[in-house]
Amino acid sequence: MELKERTFGEGVSGIVMNRNDSVITLLRSVKKDEAITFDIEDETCTLTSKEDVGFGHKLALRKIEAGETILKYGESIGVATTLIEAGEHVHVHNLIGLRGRGDANNLLKG
Repeated sequence: MELKERTFGEGVSGIVMNRNDSVITLLRSVKKDEAITFDIEDETCTLTSKEDVGFGHKLALRKIEAGETILKYGESIGVATTLIEAGEHVHVHNLIGLRGRGDANNLLKG
């Protein structure tokens, strides 16, 4: 995959590096019900935050089912432990990281 240099325009609230990503990484803190603007490739998109979320954290771009692999920057960052709706905060309360974990299969069975 070829990477190209990206810049982000004024008003862009988060980063989505790959069209297949499940999450957006926030470039600033956002409030509940705030519209977030971001680009996917050359398309400008919006998403409404379902809760207050801090800078650098992630929001679901779409509905993510429990057990589904979550992608950020085109790479797996873990698996959803519960249903996550579009616009919800994605973090340790609803995501389990699997890299380097010998106990990952037991954790997913739960």
